[in-house]
Amino acid sequence: MSTSSTNTTQDSYTPEHGSTVYSVDHYDLDLDYKLASNKLSAKATLYATAGTKTQSIVLDLVGLKVLKVQLDGRPIQKFSQRRAHLVIVPKDPIAKGQEFRLDIRYEGNPRPRTGLWGEVGWEELTDGVLVAGQPDGAASWFPCNDHPSQKASYRIAVTTDDNYRAVCNGKLVRRTSKSSRETWVYEQREPMATYLATVQIGRYNPVELPATQDSSSPVRQVVAVPAELRGEALTALAEQPRMMDVFQYCFGPYPFSEYGVVVTQDELEIPLEAQGMSIIGRNHLSTSWEAQRLIAHELSHQWFGNSLTLNRWKDIWLHEGFACYAEWVWSEAAGVMTATQRATEAWKKLSGLPQDIRVGDPGPELMFDDRVYKRGALALHALRVRIGEEQFFPLLQEWVARFRHGNVSTEDFVKLAVELVPGLKATELLGPWLYAEKLPKLP
Repeated sequence: MSTSSTNTTQDSYTPEHGSTVYSVDHYDLDLDYKLASNKLSAKATLYATAGTKTQSIVLDLVGLKVLKVQLDGRPIQKFSQRRAHLVIVPKDPIAKGQEFRLDIRYEGNPRPRTGLWGEVGWEELTDGVLVAGQPDGAASWFPCNDHPSQKASYRIAVTTDDNYRAVCNGKLVRRTSKSSRETWVYEQREPMATYLATVQIGRYNPVELPATQDSSSPVRQVVAVPAELRGEALTALAEQPRMMDVFQYCFGPYPFSEYGVVVTQDELEIPLEAQGMSIIGRNHLSTSWEAQRLIAHELSHQWFGNSLTLNRWKDIWLHEGFACYAEWVWSEAAGVMTATQRATEAWKKLSGLPQDIRVGDPGPELMFDDRVYKRGALALHALRVRIGEEQFFPLLQEWVARFRHGNVSTEDFVKLAVELVPGLKATELLGPWLYAEKLPKLP
């Protein structure tokens, strides 16, 4: 195999995933899923562009069998599945800049993939399906260029048993019924990373949360919840519309058309994020601070993680540190504890833990370590203390606006801070929090 046929994203955190040889502009997924047998029959159409001349295309796909491949409507005879990859070899090389379409039919019994981060991907619930793709689970249910730097638009159609609701990213544009089967079609027009694509299937009923009376820019918020949990869900999520108002005020306009929350009948270890939605278990339906901070955390990921998506996994603090700080922002707005009090509490906890992590590049094994979240948030609090309220939140708003629906790096954030705050030595301030193992003094 030539060098150009291998995956070349060169992300050391997920070295077997993604490729810079080509980019996918749009995924069109047609999924037919039978709950009782966990059987998926599917067709994926990928509209892509070659970034360089190549003799083969490598897609990420694991645990499912490819039946047929077409390139621009013509059958491809030469394709193979190797480990977690689908390797497609066209008759003639694909030229740099050439646009092409792949039609891939595949089937199987999808299941989560197991690795450093536990089980991620397509997972059966007691009565339904949950998909949580971070960081490498997308390949468990569709062939893809699986790296967060490779964002695309999506159309996802799911046909499944009647009396069940399929919830996917984007707007529901069509729902049809035929012979005890229902088809749900969603369109996600804003660019989305593969790990944020999702399918949720369950006995869900939608209920809309009312906007706050003083909301200047209300966002439609819909909760998909089993009927028996409706009351608990509405109580637990009662403050979410105000969270949305606070985050829009602090971070800028909500980046998508609407926001959904899926409440599973099963208990979940942690809430999960997808683009335009969050997934929480019935065990998270509480008005306690612990539950409310998680609701705020997942909502804030729509700005930090979903609209602004890291360019390499080493910069995970740009997602989790910012989302953790959003918890503190909400705590302050809700009158629970100030951000300074939250920062003090977090610093004290961190000071008693091993100081052997660089949260700006924690390594794949530690990328979801709680120290990345808390110390990343403390880095932002140190910046807020240094430059003051009148410059801190405008900086975050410009960060969100300038890189809307794009990919970002720590260097991008530092450069913007220096640009917007005259005299700020951002590297000197943030460096010890992000790249030194020793915990800096409390700001």
